[in-house]
Amino acid sequence: MFLFRIFIQFLRNALKDRVIITIDGPAGAGKTTIAKKVAGRLGFRYIDTGAMYRAATLKVLESKIPFNNTEEIAKAVNKSEISLDFSGDEMQVFLDGKDVSEKIRSEEVTENTSLIAAMGPIRGKLVAIQRSSAEKFKKAVFEGRDTGTIVFPDADLKIYLDAGILQRAQRRCREIESRGETVDLDKLQRQIKERDRKDSSRGIAPLRVPEDAVIIDSTSMTIEQVTDKIVELLDQ
Repeated sequence: MFLFRIFIQFLRNALKDRVIITIDGPAGAGKTTIAKKVAGRLGFRYIDTGAMYRAATLKVLESKIPFNNTEEIAKAVNKSEISLDFSGDEMQVFLDGKDVSEKIRSEEVTENTSLIAAMGPIRGKLVAIQRSSAEKFKKAVFEGRDTGTIVFPDADLKIYLDAGILQRAQRRCREIESRGETVDLDKLQRQIKERDRKDSSRGIAPLRVPEDAVIIDSTSMTIEQVTDKIVELLDQ
């Protein structure tokens, strides 16, 4: 019966010109892992919208612009070219023609991305790129913090994925260690709490549950259980 439902969903998706799933939620909730799994299950593209803000942050860092100089930051980012492409199923992020998919995952970029994401002119530029990606790739799972509220308020399915602070910190810790880097778990928990505060309280596109979204707390759920639930929700 489960395989039959998946088959029916594939047929339905094939008949639609565009199908958009959004997965929003706080840092470390498992959005990336789940979005990739759901996209793979459905044959969709996986798009990490946060990677674009990371690319913009990398541009600022490489340009050595102080983060309180919003005017110069806006000029630098608006002059830069940020784009997405795919190598097989893996999303690639390009900054001014260079693949920065690995560089944007550094701790320095991570710590400063929320500052860049709160700047209106930059969000306007990147939201436009994200929407054009939907037209380019047609069927995609978009992961971020405002994909269901701002970028695609008319998405076919909106998910808000959450989890406990400790679980989120442990997941992010494993991600960082998988790249050969070291990290302090307690420090990571503090950073995640601070990121939550900044994301939820910023004046522009704050992190919040999208209207009509399904809230999933993944604290005690496996990756497969969350993936199955989202696929079933799309089927419904």
